[in-house]
Amino acid sequence: MSRRGIAAATFVLAAGMAGLTFAMASGDTITVKGSDTMVILGQRWAEEYMKERKDVTVQVTGGGSGTGIAALINGTTTLANSSRPIKAEEKDAAKKNGIDVVEIKTAMDALAIVVNAANPIDHLTLKQVGMIYSGYTNNWKQVGGPDKKIIRYSRESSSGTYAYLKENVLNNRDYAADVQTMPGTSAVAEAVAKDPNAIGYGGVAYFATNPKLKILKVAKDEKSQPISPLNADGRPNFEVVWSQTYPISRYLYVYSPGQPKGAAREYLDWILGPRGQEIVEKVEYVPMPGHAQQAASN
Repeated sequence: MSRRGIAAATFVLAAGMAGLTFAMASGDTITVKGSDTMVILGQRWAEEYMKERKDVTVQVTGGGSGTGIAALINGTTTLANSSRPIKAEEKDAAKKNGIDVVEIKTAMDALAIVVNAANPIDHLTLKQVGMIYSGYTNNWKQVGGPDKKIIRYSRESSSGTYAYLKENVLNNRDYAADVQTMPGTSAVAEAVAKDPNAIGYGGVAYFATNPKLKILKVAKDEKSQPISPLNADGRPNFEVVWSQTYPISRYLYVYSPGQPKGAAREYLDWILGPRGQEIVEKVEYVPMPGHAQQAASN
């Protein structure tokens, strides 16, 4: 899918959360549940893999990282997509069910802070973002913007992105009571695009091509240079994500109930190989470090 296709992915995401199935006639079936951030990527992986392996069915649904990991613990999915690392209590719950969860890093992502294009703000520090989302900063004037109330949009609590922001930006403080939770990143993008006083967050791929949105530069602290997750051409900047110079860069994970075997192992090997990582790049996520240089030299 091209960058211009991100808007169309709203339908794909909704379909994925409703239980989109890539149906095949027979053979092995791999179910993948979890992260909404990864739905676009996961469905594209599935589509392309099944073109090559017509004996395999890959079923991809969203619902949030927590939902996918819960399904893994309960034995109702082959693999779980997650935009955050698994929690210790989730690992413990899996062990009680006889499951030794294995983590596979499959791609990277820049978590973008986004405002309406009409907002004159250009950048924020991590502390400022945290203060906004925890309810200590409530007016754009407090961070150099207009004298307007800040309207906060967030992912729902089952989202790995929600958990990632809470842990890494809010320093585990609670979100403000008036935060409006949205069912997916596409919904966050739509809400912020309609409201000049809004702020939202999510995977950069969902915002990069929307002219009604502005992706803010983010500084690690007041002494640091604000960094954009995008290049001048509007595409994700791999280098600042790989080096984590962009301060809210993260891995995207797939979790398996034990060492993956058979069809699941072959699928994960394909994802981590040249073809799978090429797809990561095409749908505006960030391939694992080293992939782009290797592809360029071939």
